[in-house]
Amino acid sequence: MIRHPAFTIEPWALREHRLDLGVLAQTESLFALSNGHIGLRGNLDEGEPHAEPGTYLNGCYELRPLPYAEAGYGYPESGQTVVNVTNGKVIRLLVGDEPFDLRYGTLHQHERVLDLRAGTLTRTAHWSSPTGAPVRITSTRLVSFTHRAIAAINYEVQAVDRPIRVVVQSELIANETRTAASGDPRAAAPLRSPLIEEENVTGDDGLGIMVHRTRESGLRLAAGMWHEIEGPDETLTEGRGGDDVSRLTVATHLSPGQTLRVVKLFSYGWSRRRSRAALHDQVAAALAAARLTGWDGLRAGQRRFLDAFWDGADVEVEGDDEVQQAVRFGMFHLLQSAARLESRPIPAKGLTGTGYDGHTFWDTEIFVLPVLTYTYPPAVADALSWRRSTLPLARERATQLGLGGAAFPWRTIHGEECSGYWPAGTAAFHVNADIAHAVTQYVDALDDAVFDRETGLPLLVETARLWCSLGHHDASGRYRIDGVTGPDEYTAVVDNNVYTNLLAQQNLRAAADAAERHPGPAGRLGVTEEEIRTWRAGAEAMTVPFDERLGVHQQSEGFTQHALWDFDATGDRYPLLLHFPYFDLYRRQVVKQADVVLAMHLRPDAFTAEQKAANFAYYEALTVRDSSLSACTQAVMAAEVGYLDLAYRYLGEAALMDLADLEKNTMDGVHMASLAGAWIALVSGFGGMRAGGGRLRFAPCLPAGITRLGFRLRYRGSLVCVSATREATTYRLLDGPPITVLHCGERVELGEEQVTRPNPPREEPDRQVRQPPGREPRPR
Repeated sequence: MIRHPAFTIEPWALREHRLDLGVLAQTESLFALSNGHIGLRGNLDEGEPHAEPGTYLNGCYELRPLPYAEAGYGYPESGQTVVNVTNGKVIRLLVGDEPFDLRYGTLHQHERVLDLRAGTLTRTAHWSSPTGAPVRITSTRLVSFTHRAIAAINYEVQAVDRPIRVVVQSELIANETRTAASGDPRAAAPLRSPLIEEENVTGDDGLGIMVHRTRESGLRLAAGMWHEIEGPDETLTEGRGGDDVSRLTVATHLSPGQTLRVVKLFSYGWSRRRSRAALHDQVAAALAAARLTGWDGLRAGQRRFLDAFWDGADVEVEGDDEVQQAVRFGMFHLLQSAARLESRPIPAKGLTGTGYDGHTFWDTEIFVLPVLTYTYPPAVADALSWRRSTLPLARERATQLGLGGAAFPWRTIHGEECSGYWPAGTAAFHVNADIAHAVTQYVDALDDAVFDRETGLPLLVETARLWCSLGHHDASGRYRIDGVTGPDEYTAVVDNNVYTNLLAQQNLRAAADAAERHPGPAGRLGVTEEEIRTWRAGAEAMTVPFDERLGVHQQSEGFTQHALWDFDATGDRYPLLLHFPYFDLYRRQVVKQADVVLAMHLRPDAFTAEQKAANFAYYEALTVRDSSLSACTQAVMAAEVGYLDLAYRYLGEAALMDLADLEKNTMDGVHMASLAGAWIALVSGFGGMRAGGGRLRFAPCLPAGITRLGFRLRYRGSLVCVSATREATTYRLLDGPPITVLHCGERVELGEEQVTRPNPPREEPDRQVRQPPGREPRPR
């Protein structure tokens, strides 16, 4: 955990039993609530102190210029940054004349609990004002999974041992002050007062609505609030609005033991096209529906939604309580990032912070969507439908670059390329194949013909067309893809990156197969039989560089001839990107994140067992893991080739990336890909789960620190439960039609009865592996 004693290890909660302002920024990310549409950072109710106030709407962004010392053709002219929209979380409290501020008075007790089954953040505090008046405060906050546009807070103040006068101020506030810009390139660009007020309506009846528009992107957003108040008869309420604030003030006297209760419902909506009046009415209607449901109904709906989710997604880890908590924490945040996407993207930080400007990357398709495919597939259809909706922009980008098909952006919010770093924004074409991989995986797991035809086919066709315009057959007939940047960002603009070529090969084959499954729709997309033959020919002749002398695949052509990075001289200067010029990184053998190793995970059919072992050992010594994306992939392949203890250590790194703040940037939001990585390391690594061709395959193998691993996943309408010990694995069909799975290559028919099979013994590899000095994963 973040290394102070305020957190406890529990299976179904993240509990902070003592407030530590030194890690306030990190806990604001960890305690964030979201439903994929609305995101609330875990700020304190009273708004201050805070590290980064944050309220986000998925897809709501502001434009900013991208300055260049030297501009170049095809460079994006503007970037997009997620907007901190109108804050509805704020509920200020005055006891007598003293504001409730944790920096003053006496804090006797303070606890926050993120309940992973209830979907709520509960805070309790016992505080005495500087004048000695004690109060107890309890607030429970949720962002509704069942009401997409609604968040709610139940706020209670209780007098303790003397009569007190209390005033509660519930606010909507826009254009809050943010922290200063950071020198870290992973942090967000600062935005100053990005919202222009168009409407502010506040009444004494507890209703307030504000409408704003963004200065540059021209988006319009509305926020509304409504209150239910329970208190003494003489309680007074007053509404006032103006200057980016809508405020309801509630004042009353409380006798000892008496409580003032304020239920606050707040709603959001945004649009590029709707009028001010339409958005006003939209949030008012959402509030009316939430009032009909009521606080108790919202809370009950939250629990029902999560019960259904955990029934099909839970992972049980016996023997390591810390990993057990971490994997459920990760799954909860993944669900929060995606539950109500409705054709919006999943940002790299979800809606928990402004890291990477709120952009979505290839992380989504390669790390997040595979987990959701087998645990919450509706979100995958939504995320890929968003990619489908951005095809016109991707086609425009390809045309601008002189290419055919579609060139999807390296980083974006709305669909345009937002990276001013051209080796990624222009050359990291593997994002196309990553999207195609996610499509192929989803179609295999769901067998969804409608999605395959209407969403999958256009994506596969246009991404395949890009490879045909980007690659070429050389004089020997090999198909080459030159001048690209693969997943390893410490090696850029290279020829025949193994990862890119293997996933492009899969992309070409998948496009040909999909076009033949749906000849009519494919014809309407202009696909011809000749084009299908071209795709298959390119896939068949794809270049996959291999160093015969070393017996390993080259990450890219010539990579193994580069000079080795001098790790001994590096010391503790990590991440390298903050201490060394890219020129130095690009020309040496040093790897930021697993590249060939990731290719082995995603394309296991392209490597022999001997090649996997040799590649893993070779690249293990070069990979510094300056990216949170790396550990889970290394865990999967370490487990497959037999290094179970090493895989276990990598699992811990992936699982605790945010709970332990391993990269020192959890303050900017949690790492969605690494949170997904805990599931990947457990299920794909120690569970040995692979899928394809309409079949699930498992090869369980547990490390010494885990005595039992259980997990549930969905596949082609069936819900399967797998429970593995070191000796044997038990398979149960919990729901859906009978299904055949493979256990270590043996066919297992699942119907009404559970089936148990012994796990074959695993031999420890003879080959020793090592990591760069000082970059070894910490022991469990």
